[in-house]
Amino acid sequence: MRKVALLATALAMVTGSALAADMPVKALKAPPPPAFDPWDVAFGAAVMNDYIFRGVTQSNHQPSVAAYLEPRYNVTKDLQLYIGTSIESISFANRPAAEVDIYGGIRPTFGAFAFDIGVWGYLYPGGQCADNTLTVVGGVAVPGGGVCPVSTTTIFLANGNVMKKDVSFYEVYGKVNYTINENWQVGANEYYTPSFLNSGAWGNYASLTAKYTAPSTTFGSSGVGMYVSGEFGRQWFGTTDAFYAVAAFPNGIHYADYNTWNIGIGFTYKVFTLDLRYSDTDLNKGDCNAFTGAFNGTGTTNVTPINPTGVGSNWCGAAGIAKLSFDLTAVTNLK
Repeated sequence: MRKVALLATALAMVTGSALAADMPVKALKAPPPPAFDPWDVAFGAAVMNDYIFRGVTQSNHQPSVAAYLEPRYNVTKDLQLYIGTSIESISFANRPAAEVDIYGGIRPTFGAFAFDIGVWGYLYPGGQCADNTLTVVGGVAVPGGGVCPVSTTTIFLANGNVMKKDVSFYEVYGKVNYTINENWQVGANEYYTPSFLNSGAWGNYASLTAKYTAPSTTFGSSGVGMYVSGEFGRQWFGTTDAFYAVAAFPNGIHYADYNTWNIGIGFTYKVFTLDLRYSDTDLNKGDCNAFTGAFNGTGTTNVTPINPTGVGSNWCGAAGIAKLSFDLTAVTNLK
């Protein structure tokens, strides 16, 4: 009798285990994926000891500040539309209040290739016509009457240079960046304008870039990142209109084409970047003066076909740039 009871107990345990295994288990519901928000906005600001644009100072080798705002719309994770505006403090011969940029374009990505195609407008509000002639009006010598209309608001440049009141212009551009691996990137850029600085001379700029980003463990767990980057570019020009003519070229001058290059090292921490860079060009001081119309150009020995006065400018020479900036996006940094 005892054996029968033990056998019944064992059968009950086996049967119970089998039934338990066959019972359906209610699966836990997976959390819904985060909703795709296509809108984003990037913004930031910078302070630098010199504002260099394609090897040429825009701030007379003096400190400059900048800020930008860029709304973005992500059609998909691989296609972004954007518009933006930025402002930089500058120092030109015609003394505009600032450089105000307005731009927009599209950024498609195909695997390791990232493209950027758009239009960039450079606006220089508040400029005045810069002349090298004084005209007597009512017994008073006032600037103007040479290439600028006679006006009490015209700027007189004693070094013989001139500059239009409005030098605003636009460029169309295309960029491509190729990510080789998590450390290396290379790229190419192309910009074209029908009238660089509203001079009447077309401009074409092309460059190659490279960037090495150090492994995130380079500085341990400090959160500090580092990169090294460089660029080599060439700027081509057409012929200006008659405003910038000289005796040998009464219809306008052909700005000198030039090469420019820069190399630097940067350090990042959270949203901040410190970039230390060397920049230079192969423009001589005479052709640089003809191109920039620098208000502080000096000398008489820098004679070139397009710069017969011999005035020279150092605005296109070697420069060291230290730039501290911060950059944020609403999706990444403010949520």
